[in-house]
Amino acid sequence: MLRVSPESGPASIDGPSVGDGAAAGAVPASIEQFLAGIGPRAFRFAEIGLRNREDALDAVQDAMVRMLGYRERPAAEWTPLFWSVLRSRVVDLQRRRAFRLRWLLPSPSGPDTDLDWEDETAPDPSRTHDGREAYGRLAGALAALPRRQREAFTLRVLEELDVATTARVMGCGEGAVKTHLFRAREALQKQLKDWR
Repeated sequence: MLRVSPESGPASIDGPSVGDGAAAGAVPASIEQFLAGIGPRAFRFAEIGLRNREDALDAVQDAMVRMLGYRERPAAEWTPLFWSVLRSRVVDLQRRRAFRLRWLLPSPSGPDTDLDWEDETAPDPSRTHDGREAYGRLAGALAALPRRQREAFTLRVLEELDVATTARVMGCGEGAVKTHLFRAREALQKQLKDWR
């Protein structure tokens, strides 16, 4: 059974993690290996989009289960296919949530609603704190972006997909991806200009 583990570590703001073959351009040997490598990043993508840990875990697991049906496809197609499946699932959950009239319910607050990006491998507490603060600010700034801009930035910059693949995942043209990315970078620079 595939499991999504968000405790795999913090997001790397400088680029993909060293052990991630899919991000580094290497073709994984099996669909299971591919899913294991992309799981933590997919969780962060879903959690930023959904702003709910449980919904993000469900979305990623649904996308992974759906990907098992595509194991016969060439490994080079797995990355754009996975991101488009996950993106569709996130959008579906966002629409369902909006439809349920959540504004009638009190908003949840507590330890379960906070983002938990514990870095257990960092020996220096100040570095750990700085990394958490940086990721928290980036996640907050990304959450404030419109959905399409957030998706374009995440897929192009954080996931390092090319323009054509990002356009395929988002279901739009390459020019639209470039426009969304430009506007996202502009908004993020304004939001994060005080923090460097």
